[in-house]
Amino acid sequence: MHSEHFWEVGADDEGQRVDRWLADRLGISRSVARRLLDLGALTIDGRAATRKSQALHLGMRLELDGSALEAQTRARRRLDLPIAVLQENAAWVAVDKPAGMAVHPLHGRQTETMLNALLARYPEMDGIGEGGLRSAVVHRLDLPTSGVLLFARTQSAWQELRAAFSEHRVEKLYRAVVHGCFEGEEWVELPLAVTRHRPARVEVVPPEAALSGQHLCATQFRSAEIGDGWSLVEARPRTGFLHQIRVSLAHLGHPILGDELYGGPLAGRLGLHALRIEALGCTVESPQPVDFNSLMK
Repeated sequence: MHSEHFWEVGADDEGQRVDRWLADRLGISRSVARRLLDLGALTIDGRAATRKSQALHLGMRLELDGSALEAQTRARRRLDLPIAVLQENAAWVAVDKPAGMAVHPLHGRQTETMLNALLARYPEMDGIGEGGLRSAVVHRLDLPTSGVLLFARTQSAWQELRAAFSEHRVEKLYRAVVHGCFEGEEWVELPLAVTRHRPARVEVVPPEAALSGQHLCATQFRSAEIGDGWSLVEARPRTGFLHQIRVSLAHLGHPILGDELYGGPLAGRLGLHALRIEALGCTVESPQPVDFNSLMK
């Protein structure tokens, strides 16, 4: 055990649940705190604390295994994972994310993500930005979405890129293969809110409802090609929200192929690809992968 993770319960902490107390004290998520308890990494008065709802009492002595904490809050490096670098400089790296590969791990045991592969090649990314399991992550793509993804190599670059995204100074172009005949152009503004977590689901908020956490999300759509029962649509999101393009197209009656969550027809993969990003004066483009092109056949 590491002495820097030793505490004695005072009057202010008495009565709190141990999982909530541990998360607040360490600045970690409740799920990570619970995993540490499941691993037996925390002891109370010399005994492993595994009951998450256990209440703390005055004078209890708590000690946490620092190595277990590090394993849960740092991404492991995987040099054996293949990764395609589209463009890089001293400040950031743009990579081509394949469909089905996560951007970053959700816990220390998860190792097959873009971040795991990048840390093995760019160790300076460790600790940048939010740090831990989200080190160097500037923005995200859904698990089944492929395409351009940016990671920062310096703290100043992370701050600059994050500001550019939050201030809508980043141009993003996606391509989606959708169900039905989508013609012309359409500008869509919808109030969206997350209505379920793990697995996540986003819904359009009805006019009469007022959900906390709802955001007005804008996307410009343009028809690029029309086939037999499908259309290739270009999407330019002007805001950035979870599942924004997927929900908006489903709302228009043109769900993306392979998007079973929002009513899309079955397909080998989700028909959504991040084609291009323009940020800080640079443009990075990802070619459409073969499995994406096959959706149009």
